[in-house]
Parts: sequence; structure tokens; C-alpha cells
Amino acid sequence: MRVDKLLANMGYGTRKDLKKFAKEGIIRVDGEIMKDLSQHVDTERNEVEFDGEIVRYREFVYLMLNKPKGVISATEDHVDRTVVDLLDPMYLPFQVFPVGRLDKDTEGLLILTNDGKTAHELLSPKKHVPKRYYADVQGEVTEKDQKLFKKGITLDDGYQTLPAKLEILQTGPVSKIELTIFEGKFHQVKRMFESVGKKVVYLKRIKMGRLELDPQLALGESRELTDEELDLLKRNDDE
Repeated sequence: MRVDKLLANMGYGTRKDLKKFAKEGIIRVDGEIMKDLSQHVDTERNEVEFDGEIVRYREFVYLMLNKPKGVISATEDHVDRTVVDLLDPMYLPFQVFPVGRLDKDTEGLLILTNDGKTAHELLSPKKHVPKRYYADVQGEVTEKDQKLFKKGITLDDGYQTLPAKLEILQTGPVSKIELTIFEGKFHQVKRMFESVGKKVVYLKRIKMGRLELDPQLALGESRELTDEELDLLKRNDDE
């Protein structure tokens, strides 16, 4: 990889900025001052330094975000704040994007990455990656609903969902539930409950595959996945 491309990808500046830095002698490769940034380096073997700091090159990044309400799952928007707007600016050069989407008024676990292959694997309809949600539902959720969800719900457009796992935590005028679905149709959780005469008033995604939302991550906060979490994410089965 060219030195200037490596440094630009890692957020050290534009190509124009980097030319200026090279003239100042603050870019080194294997200890030697690098003036010609068009030269190629091996990211595994060569040591690149920027102003005395060793550059740790990474091709991919994987972020966990606890998405708040009012933010849309997109990389840019002319009206609303996006999930990318919530990230530390250090991740912007990686051009990360959300893996799938959460509705504007839905909170919880959202993965952002620049790894298109992993994103495709997680979003592929053939994979049936399980997604678990916590919801407050207006209306009394009963065992009858559990049985209907287990068979699959017919949505308002006639689509028959895959069987889903509905767990009732508390039933009453506003019931508390957890629901695991194996696909990702538009507004699916809300539409499933509407089909049985109930309304979701609060929705939060808490798990994707085997990866759970970090309970210590405040709304709007994000962090990189650990190696263990990345392994869990790439395993597309549930417990």
C-alpha cells in the first residue's frame, strides 16, 4: 500500500496535508525519513511512524453503538442526525456504515463497520441471524400470542413471518416482553404486534446473534468490539 494512502485511511490527514508533513520530515518508514509518499510499504513488515508515533494499520473496524431515539441508521442525512454523527471522529476515515437499521424511534444494539463481507453475512436473508428485542407493549400479551408468534404472524401486507420466540416478562395494560425474530422486515416487531391488536410503545434491540448489547454502554455511546465479541458476532446462531 502507498504510504500516503495508508496514512490517509488512518485519519492522519488528506493527501495534501501529508505532502506538507513529509516535507517537515515527520513521516518515517523503518526509521528512515520518507519524503516520497507514493512508495509502497508492507503493512505487516514495515514500521511506519508519524511524528514519533507508530502507526497501527487496521483494514477493518467493528463498533458497537447503543443507538438512542431520534437518530437514523444511515451514514448521512440532510435533516436528522445519523448514527455516524455519534461516533468518535477518529473512525470517520474508515468510512463505517451501519449493519442493517434500527427505526428512528428504536434504541439499542447497532453494529457499524467497514467490512462489507461480514455485513453481508449478517444481513443475508438466508442466514436467519436471530435478533432479540425488549419491548413495552400496550395491551395484555398472553400465551395465545406466544403460540401465534411461534407459528409466524401474517403482517398487514400478507407476508407470513418466520416463527418467532416471544417471552412474556410481565403482562398487564402495558406488557413487558422479549422477542427474538429471524429476519428483518420493515417495522417488523411493531407490525407483528399490530397484527394481534396490540401496540409497541417502546422498543430496544438487545442482542444480535450471540452478541449482546453491553449494559455499561450509555445511550449514544459506542466502542470497538473485543476479539471475543467479534467472534460471537460472526457466529450466526443463537444459544
